[in-house]
Amino acid sequence: MFWGLVVFMPVGVTYLSALLLLATMLVAGGLRDRFARLRANPLWWPVMAYLAWTLIVLAFGPHYPETGSNLFHGLRIGLTVLMAMALTREEAIWALRGFLLIAALNVLLIVAYYAIGFPIWSPLRAVVMEVGNKSISNALLFSVVASTAAVWGIAQIAAHRPLRAIPAFVLVLGLGLVVALPLTSRTSVLALLLVIPVVCIHQWRNHLKMLVSALVLGTVVLGAGLYQLPQLQHKVETGVEEIEKAQAGAIFKGSWVIRYYMYRDTGRMIADRPLTGWGIGGWTDQWHKRGPVLFADSNMPHNDFLWVGAQGGLPALLSLLVIMVGAVWQAWKRPDIAGRYALAATLIALIASSVNSAVRDAQIGLALLWIAMVYLRLAQEPRETQPWRDLWPTRRIAAVLDEAPPQAS
Repeated sequence: MFWGLVVFMPVGVTYLSALLLLATMLVAGGLRDRFARLRANPLWWPVMAYLAWTLIVLAFGPHYPETGSNLFHGLRIGLTVLMAMALTREEAIWALRGFLLIAALNVLLIVAYYAIGFPIWSPLRAVVMEVGNKSISNALLFSVVASTAAVWGIAQIAAHRPLRAIPAFVLVLGLGLVVALPLTSRTSVLALLLVIPVVCIHQWRNHLKMLVSALVLGTVVLGAGLYQLPQLQHKVETGVEEIEKAQAGAIFKGSWVIRYYMYRDTGRMIADRPLTGWGIGGWTDQWHKRGPVLFADSNMPHNDFLWVGAQGGLPALLSLLVIMVGAVWQAWKRPDIAGRYALAATLIALIASSVNSAVRDAQIGLALLWIAMVYLRLAQEPRETQPWRDLWPTRRIAAVLDEAPPQAS
C-alpha cells in the first residue's frame, strides 16, 4: 500500500517504497509460493529473456561511463514487473487501495488549489503544475485513474444504469482537463484518447450497434471537447510544425524536434548493430557522435524500445516489446471488467513507453509501470474470484466491529 500511496511523490520516496517492499518480500517468508506464482505467469519468460540478454550484452559488450546507471535502470524495469507479479491478490488489492486513495486526495487538492489558491508543499508541486518529468508521470497516473473511471462508467451503461455513469464521466473529463492544462502532458492526453475507444471495443466487441454508438459519443465528448481547448490545440499544431521544420533540416529547442532527431539517429544505431547493439550505456556515446550538438545533454531517446534496441540490439528491443505488448494482450484476453481495468492501464504504459521514457526514467517508470502491473496482476486472478471485490474493506471492518467484545465500563 505504501508504494501505491507515494507514486505521486518525488522519485526518492518511490525508490524507498520499492526497496522496503523488496526487503519485506525477502524476509517475510513464502518465497517458494512467490516463485511458483512467477513461474506460472505468462510474463515470466519474456522478463527472463530481457534480463538475461541485458547481462550477456554487459558481459561481452563495450562499457561506457553511463554503463552503471543504464544497467541499473534496465534491471529495475524487470524487477518492478517481477515484484508486481509476485504479489498475492490481497497484496495487490492493498497496493491498488493506496493508489486510488491518494489519487482521490490529489483530485481534491487540485480543485482546492485552483479554487481558492494557497502555498503548495514543494513535493506536491508536480501534482498541480508542470514540473519536469515528474509532472508527466503524475499526468499519466491521472490518465490511469480517468480510464479506470471510464471503464466503470461504461460498465454501468452496459448494465442499463446510465445515471450511475455520470459521476465517472465527469471525473474522466475533469482529469482530461488536468492533464491537458496545468500538467500540459500531450502524452497523457494522447493515451487517454486512444485507450477509451479500446475499452469500448473490449466491452462491446460482440455488440456492433452499441460499439458504434459508444465510439461516436466518446469521440464527440472527449476528442472534440478536449481538442477545442486553445492550449492543447496550440501544442498539437506547434508539434506538427516542429516536425515539418525538423524534416527540412532545422535544429532548435522543441519537444517534437528533438524526438525527430532522436528517433532517426537511434534507428540508425540499431541498423548499424542489429544483433548486439552498442553495449549497455552506449546510446549516450553514440548520440554525442551522431545527434545535433544542441541536444547533446540528453541521456535517453524518449522511446524505451529504441533505447534498449540501441544498447542491446533487436533481441533487447523485442524482449521489452513482448513484455509490454504481452501485458496488454493478457488484459485483452480477459473479457470482464477486471480485464478492461488492466487493459487501460497497461495500454497507457505501452503508449507512454513508445513516445517517452516511461520505464527508463525512474520518475515515471517507478510509478506508472508499478501501477500498470498491479492492475494486470489482479486481472490474472481466476474469473470466479472477482479480483476487484471488496476493494474498500467496509464489510470486513463492519464484521470485525460486530465480533468485538463489549468494553468494560
